[in-house]
Amino acid sequence: MGDAEIIPIGTRGRPGRGTGKAPSTAARSLAPAARPAAAAQRKAAPKAPADPVLEHDDEQVIEVPVADEARVPVTTAERSPLGGIPAGDWLGAFQHAAREVFGDQWEPQLARFLAFLRRRVTGDYVVDEYGFDAEITQRFFMAALRPIADKWFRIEVRGAENIPTDGGALVVSNHSGTIPVDGLMTMVSIHDTTGRYLRPLGADLVFKLPVVSTLARKGGATLACTEDAERMLSGGELVGVWPEGFKGIGKPYSDRYKLQRFGRGGFVAAAIRTGVPIVPLSVVGAEEIYPLVGNVPSLARLLGLPYIPITPFFPLLGPLGLVPLPSKWLLEFGEPIRTDEYEPGAADDPMLVFNVTDQVRETIQQTLYSLLMKRQSVFR
Repeated sequence: MGDAEIIPIGTRGRPGRGTGKAPSTAARSLAPAARPAAAAQRKAAPKAPADPVLEHDDEQVIEVPVADEARVPVTTAERSPLGGIPAGDWLGAFQHAAREVFGDQWEPQLARFLAFLRRRVTGDYVVDEYGFDAEITQRFFMAALRPIADKWFRIEVRGAENIPTDGGALVVSNHSGTIPVDGLMTMVSIHDTTGRYLRPLGADLVFKLPVVSTLARKGGATLACTEDAERMLSGGELVGVWPEGFKGIGKPYSDRYKLQRFGRGGFVAAAIRTGVPIVPLSVVGAEEIYPLVGNVPSLARLLGLPYIPITPFFPLLGPLGLVPLPSKWLLEFGEPIRTDEYEPGAADDPMLVFNVTDQVRETIQQTLYSLLMKRQSVFR
């Protein structure tokens, strides 16, 4: 230990700075760039053959040829903001991108889109007393749901002529699918076939969720209560109701297409008081998108949810299990059941309300059986 030789780091044993060798080519390229005038003079001067530089080592001498001149890097300050691309090329690229997004009529489409943004920013749009935003619903909600209805579920609508073209009416449908996707698909199907907006009556849970409640209001939904239902029907709206509620969408797969209890008939009383027709709707195909094979009631109670579904793919496959199966859907609207022939005060007769409710339920159930017999396969 006492005989050890101490060598300063980075000097290869020589006192002073560096190793004493000539700088390498890579090291010379790190030097500051020459001034533009000096660089121009070097370019103009005739090039002389470069003399090799001798790099010496303790053991050998290596000849390294020197480049004619050092590379002059381009700094950020010297580079053009457009990077040398002509303005016409930038404009052409923008037009091509706009044509890909908006089609051949991209200019009026872009103008309408910019006008839409201006209206949303300035607040120049209409929202009704329930929070329904027709412009947002048509431009975004319907546009987002339409490819799912047309390409994924391939929905076939029958009996759309039974939906009144104007005035109030109540659409009553069966409920299924574990997640209430059938309500969204009914909304877009009615809008695309009749041009009317369906105003759904939603459960309390829908309006307790932070983001879902806002989207539901803007999409036209309101709380499923008798007062709001009667006000909408009296105002000439097309109202949708799913009387089975969570019992319908949360029933096991073994009970598919078996209607659950239709509540106490509050929707029928609202239709009788306002004198609007009741249009029964039967939906086939929604039962198979998330086959419910199990439930976790204790966890559901802890989270305040009606149920925690277990399907063949969820939660086994994680988020991938949330993708609905592409079943073939059939929507059939039955003949309207008139309520304007009843005497005033008929809505307060519980037996009458019960009989009309049972008539609507049996109409939907028999139509479901008929559609199932006509269906060739679940997925086509």
